Amino acid sequence: MYDATVARLETPEECEQYAANVAAQFPELATQARRKSIELRAASHGAKSDAEIDALKVIYAYEEALFAKHGRHIKANYTWRKIKDAGIIGAVEHAVTQPVDPVGYKTLKEMGLQDLTFEAVVVRHAQAFSDEAIRRSRERLSEWSCE
Repeated sequence: MYDATVARLETPEECEQYAANVAAQFPELATQARRKSIELRAASHGAKSDAEIDALKVIYAYEEALFAKHGRHIKANYTWRKIKDAGIIGAVEHAVTQPVDPVGYKTLKEMGLQDLTFEAVVVRHAQAFSDEAIRRSRERLSEWSCE
């Protein structure tokens, strides 16, 4: 899945530095390094299911998108607060039933991380979510694929 160089990176910080170093010349390696950074961060949270791990990856991908947009690290504070209050699955349910932020999706798509959306997590792990969350997620993914 990863290039041999990316596979040797051990921390999110190493991944981010590598991505920054190679982005101009090797954008595909930068994307791999960003993805590995996201996976390492998500794995450190102690999620209880694959759906929760994938949801955590989405949050870290969103924070990567915020970094790309603003040029500095910004935490997804509202989302982390929602997780604290409602749990990971509850926070995802809430997110997919809210008005959509197409800018976030477009930024993730530009970064090669379009599979890291809450909607994609809901569809991949439908057994963990409500029928309403599944329906809305499928609708959004369908709309986005037409763009």
